[in-house]
Amino acid sequence: MDLLEVRELRYFVAVAEELHFGRAAARLSIAQPALSKTIQRIESRLRVQLFDRTSRSVALTPAGAALLEHGRHALNAMTIAIQNTQRAASDEPLRFVIKPGGDANLLSGILAAYAQHPRARQVDILFSGATDRTDHLHDGRADAALLYAPFDDLTGLTAETLHVEDRVAVLPEGHRLAARDSIILDDLDDEVFPRWPGVPDDGNGPEIADAAALIALVRIGRVIAVVPRSLITPAPPGIVCVPVTDAGPSQIVIARREHDHRDHVTALITAAASLRQK
Repeated sequence: MDLLEVRELRYFVAVAEELHFGRAAARLSIAQPALSKTIQRIESRLRVQLFDRTSRSVALTPAGAALLEHGRHALNAMTIAIQNTQRAASDEPLRFVIKPGGDANLLSGILAAYAQHPRARQVDILFSGATDRTDHLHDGRADAALLYAPFDDLTGLTAETLHVEDRVAVLPEGHRLAARDSIILDDLDDEVFPRWPGVPDDGNGPEIADAAALIALVRIGRVIAVVPRSLITPAPPGIVCVPVTDAGPSQIVIARREHDHRDHVTALITAAASLRQK
């Protein structure tokens, strides 16, 4: 028999996350004695101790911590596999996640090209925040995404580059650098940059979640930012965009999960890539 069944792994993860057998049993809707016996069977079969138990506390052993880390990944992979299997057998819409205003005017062309494909399905467009589109892919909420490289983490994803552009400093009209034809990053050393949710060590100013909030704060002189040009094109009133010559290019890519080879998803990637070649 298998060393560990999916049901047993779910039971273990619940106890490891709660560190309390009573709460874990309630979360799983099973009796606490049955849960305790299951954990004992797992430990016996694996020949390791997963928890240090006292009358007052439950703590993970090093072996338990290792199983928790890998067990979560295994359960997530199982969930995604089931979802993908169910979607493959249905006509469920393809879910495409983008950042509002972050498609560089590519979206309509992609959808038109995809609609011509014999395996095309209805496409549901999902709008996400600044930094969580990859999460939508990894946890199965979306089938494909438009992402910005190198800003979005493409680990575990397959991506096709659709558009390459420069990066610009977004400045208020009266800024000391606003009249320059171009600048370098060192010119911005003393500036206040916004913080984006989910991006560690990013910025020294107020946290913002989208381009609209950025524009509002730049306009009143609270922050400046360096972003891909397409995010602030055309520049709204009161805002000036100045090329930053040493910031490096930005790429808009279309991405899917690395092992997602479903026909309708592949068709979307192919349709998008065909536009790049024209």
